[in-house]
Amino acid sequence: MKPISAAGVGIRFIFALLLVFATYNPSGYSYYHWLSANWSAPTPYIALAGLILLIGWAIYLRATLRSLGFLGLILASAFLACLVWLLVYWGWIKLDKAGPITWISEILVAALLAVGMSWSHIRRAMSGQVDMDDVDEN
Repeated sequence: MKPISAAGVGIRFIFALLLVFATYNPSGYSYYHWLSANWSAPTPYIALAGLILLIGWAIYLRATLRSLGFLGLILASAFLACLVWLLVYWGWIKLDKAGPITWISEILVAALLAVGMSWSHIRRAMSGQVDMDDVDEN
């Protein structure tokens, strides 16, 4: 297994951002908004885009759950939720509008997915431990 670079983690984060923001974002331009506006008359484009997003979510979620595990996913989610709470506590984020908290939460979800996609590489670099999937049978 090749070591991962900061660029590798960054690419995973960019694709996670694209996945999260394409699915939903508060700007009004997302798959959710497109589907909502055409719910009564869906097109093959909407179905195809939905399947592509679903495949992307399946890849990211499966890899994240496999590398972090259920407990790791819960702990990482709790850590990110506490970060949001801290930003609210400091007054950097106001809860009177949903937009800013939604954007920040979606960025943190993308960060969690990117860490999940990269975690096996990061853990191996930090600890020298190898996942069973990485062991060569020769």
